[in-house]
Amino acid sequence: MDAERGSAKHGPRVDEEQKHETEGVVRGGGPTHAEEWADPEAVVDPEKEAAPRKYPPGHEPGTPRGITPADVARRSALAKWLSDAHWPSDRDGLIAHAEAAVAPDSVVALLRDLPDTEFHTVGEVARALGLGAERRW
Repeated sequence: MDAERGSAKHGPRVDEEQKHETEGVVRGGGPTHAEEWADPEAVVDPEKEAAPRKYPPGHEPGTPRGITPADVARRSALAKWLSDAHWPSDRDGLIAHAEAAVAPDSVVALLRDLPDTEFHTVGEVARALGLGAERRW
């Protein structure tokens, strides 16, 4: 007697595709990766999630010593809008660059408060504006 394996609804090609898709589940109990969106999400252990994370010394999250959170935000905005400026640059060059990049008015206003001198880095600009400096103890 001839026993035919497969389905009468599909051809041999579709049967082989379905066999390949379910092979991971049948053999090892793992995901098949046939459709990644259908993979179940991993279960998160609530005790691990609640435990405080450990960071290497000097890499803890938060505001560095010697600088306020507001100064961090201003320095970040300066870095975002001046990162591709041509250095060294003076106050007028930095203002022109920020205006050409359509930087927010708050950034342009900060740059207008700069002394008329040459700057080599965003850090120099931040120090000239009195935005604080990070200190490593």
